[in-house]
Amino acid sequence: MNFFDKMVWGNSVKEWGFSLLIIVGAVILNRLVVYLNRNVFKKLAAKSRGQFDNILLDSLEKPVMFGIILGAIWFAAARLSMNAGTFDVIRKSYQILIVINVTWFVSKFLSSLITEYGGRINSRLLPLIKRTVLIIVWAIGIVTALNNVGVAITSILGVLGVGGVSVALAAQDTIKNIFGGITIYTDAPFRLGDIIQFDNFEGTVNDIGLRSTRIITYEQRIVSVPNYKLMDASVINISAEPSRRVLITWGMTYDTTPQKMKEAIDILKKIPANVNEIETNTVAVFSDFGISALLITYIYYIKKDFDVRESTSKVNFEILDRFNEAGLDFAFPTQTIYASVTNEK
Repeated sequence: MNFFDKMVWGNSVKEWGFSLLIIVGAVILNRLVVYLNRNVFKKLAAKSRGQFDNILLDSLEKPVMFGIILGAIWFAAARLSMNAGTFDVIRKSYQILIVINVTWFVSKFLSSLITEYGGRINSRLLPLIKRTVLIIVWAIGIVTALNNVGVAITSILGVLGVGGVSVALAAQDTIKNIFGGITIYTDAPFRLGDIIQFDNFEGTVNDIGLRSTRIITYEQRIVSVPNYKLMDASVINISAEPSRRVLITWGMTYDTTPQKMKEAIDILKKIPANVNEIETNTVAVFSDFGISALLITYIYYIKKDFDVRESTSKVNFEILDRFNEAGLDFAFPTQTIYASVTNEK
C-alpha cells in the first residue's frame, strides 16, 4: 500500500488531498474575483453616471468570496466518507452560513444605498434609519437560518413576544421619547440654534437627541426636556418670527398736560429713527386713565437679527433720555410685557 492509499479517519490520503485541492482552488478563485472586480468591473462601473453599480460591486465582493469558500468546503466535505451525525452537523452549519452570507450582502448593500441616497434625510436621523433597517434585515436572516435547520421558530417568537411586551411596558417613556425625536426631525418645528419658548423656559436649542432636547436658557443653564413633552405641548419658535413684539405700558403723573402727553407720543413715534434695531411700524397711544396715572401703551418690533435684551435696553434708554429732556414725569408702577404675536403689524 502506497502513501496515497493510506486510510486516515475513514478516507484515503488521496481523497483528503483532492478535498484540500478544492479549498485551495477556491482561495485562488477568490484572488481572481478580487482582481476582476477591482480592475475590470469597477472601471466599467466608473463610467456610469450614478453610484449604484459601485455600491453593488463593493457590497458583493466579500460575500461572494465567502460564498466561494463555503461552496468549496461543502463539496470537499461531501466527497468524503463520514458518519451521518458528522455530515448532518456540516450540512446544518452550511445552511446557516449560506443564509448569513446572503443577509450580510443585503445589509451591506442597503446600508450603502441609504448612505449614498439619504442626503435629503436629517443628518441625525440617518443613523437611526440605517440601524433600524439593519436590525430588521438581520432579524429576518437569523430567523430564516434557524428555520432552515429545523429550529421551532414559533415557540421562540412566542417567548420573545411575551418578553417584548414586558420590555415595551417598562420602556414606554423611552419609546415615546424616541418617536418624539423622530417627529422633531421630520416635522422640524425647530432646529439647532433656534430660540424657542416652552412652558416656563426660553432659550436656544443646543441639541436634539432621540430621548431629549437640550435648551440653553438666557441664564446659561442647560435644560433637558423629554421629546414627548415637546410634542404634546405648545412650543413657540421665536427664531421663526419675522420680528419680536415688545409691549410696554407705563403711567405719566396726573399733572401731565394734554400737550405734554402729545409730546410723549411724538417722542415714542420717533424712537425708530434713533434705534436701528427696531422697525418703523410702532404703535404709541394714550391708552387709559389709570387709578393713579395717565397710561401710555407703546408697541414696537425688534428686527429678527438683533438680540432681544440688548435692543430692549437701547429702547428703554432712549425713552428715558428723551422723556427726561422733555421734562416728562413717570408715575408708578410701570410694566413691560413680551409677546410672540407678530400678526399685528
